[in-house]
Amino acid sequence: MASDDLGPLTDRLFEAVLFDSDGTLIDSTPVVARSWARWSHKYRIGDSDVRHGVPVIEIVDELIDPPLRPQALADIRSYELNDVEGVVAMPGAVEALRALDADTSAIATSCDRDLMEVRLAASAIPAPPVVVTRTDVEHGKPAPDAWLEAARRIGADPRRCLVVEDSQVGVDAARAAGCATLGLRTTTTEGPEADARVQDLSRVRFHKDPDGVRISLR
Repeated sequence: MASDDLGPLTDRLFEAVLFDSDGTLIDSTPVVARSWARWSHKYRIGDSDVRHGVPVIEIVDELIDPPLRPQALADIRSYELNDVEGVVAMPGAVEALRALDADTSAIATSCDRDLMEVRLAASAIPAPPVVVTRTDVEHGKPAPDAWLEAARRIGADPRRCLVVEDSQVGVDAARAAGCATLGLRTTTTEGPEADARVQDLSRVRFHKDPDGVRISLR
């Protein structure tokens, strides 16, 4: 197993920490695997063609012929909305969110609003007030819109925000927004190419004081 290393993030002061949801705060891997396997079989799409961290609408538009897109989108949304078996908080997620507050944390996800609400309820994580979904922005990841909107809503400079992500698409979006990045190895062996990488949120501790937020290894 690769070692945890905060590298350039050590001793940095951040205005806020912005979290991805699936694979970062919420373990929805069983649901995602079941739903997309079912969908891929129905539409004869290879599982490897479905990219993690990309909004559903972008995947459907990329892989499905135009006449079939409305039904294909309705199918995958139905599969995911109606399956919460195995949806739980990721290791360290609850502790990370409780260490922060409404001014220093937000979630930015590729999920649509209704799916995000279903998974937040199922996982029972203490979500911050600001939750930006694909429904709230014009362009999904890897565009920077979601991270920029999350920072805007909590009044933080994105260049002084830390993004926590498990997917390369999300890290690329965060970098495009000017954010620092912490990658998690929760859904891939090596994790995304970020400024620093750890196994999961249980390996780090967030410290909030009047000046901002710092991060350290446990």
